[in-house]
Amino acid sequence: MDSTSPEPSLYTVKAVFILDNDGNRLLSKYYDPELYPSMKEQKNFESNIFNKTHKADNEIAFLEGMTIVYKSSIDLFFYVAGSAQENELMLMSVLNCLFESLSQILRKNVERRCLLDNMEGVLLVVDEIIDGGVIMESDPQQVLQKVNYRADENPLSEQSVAQHITEKLALTTNVLQSAKEQIKWSILK
Repeated sequence: MDSTSPEPSLYTVKAVFILDNDGNRLLSKYYDPELYPSMKEQKNFESNIFNKTHKADNEIAFLEGMTIVYKSSIDLFFYVAGSAQENELMLMSVLNCLFESLSQILRKNVERRCLLDNMEGVLLVVDEIIDGGVIMESDPQQVLQKVNYRADENPLSEQSVAQHITEKLALTTNVLQSAKEQIKWSILK
């Protein structure tokens, strides 16, 4: 392997953000704390991306050493950013999963007002797709199933949000318990 090529990493996604048609932030999640550590730097990056992409017909942009895939819908712009070496198809699969999942939750009405009215569901969807920059899911149906959403029900209830959090905590507890057991057995050997 060439020594100049970067090591493969599970940390594929550097940032996800949704902007309105004026370039204002509606949602953003940055997964690399060293990338843009301050809010001012993040907003400046988002502004640069928006200015470059809001009138373009492309689906991909390269800016500031980043690969950015994006999609627009009515009055929203969806962005997924990765490093310059990142596979565009992987980033696009995340973007498509995000868009399709939100389309289902918002009942095909993917616009600013609906997104803001259902922000808790939007945040759950983002968290199910990406965890700390690692792509966890790319199938919209699986994402919707995990956030306990059904198209014939009302938007997410407090109970389904609480259930989601409880399941995540249980999973984390199981992982920690397993790690403790492995450490214990490795010390005892």
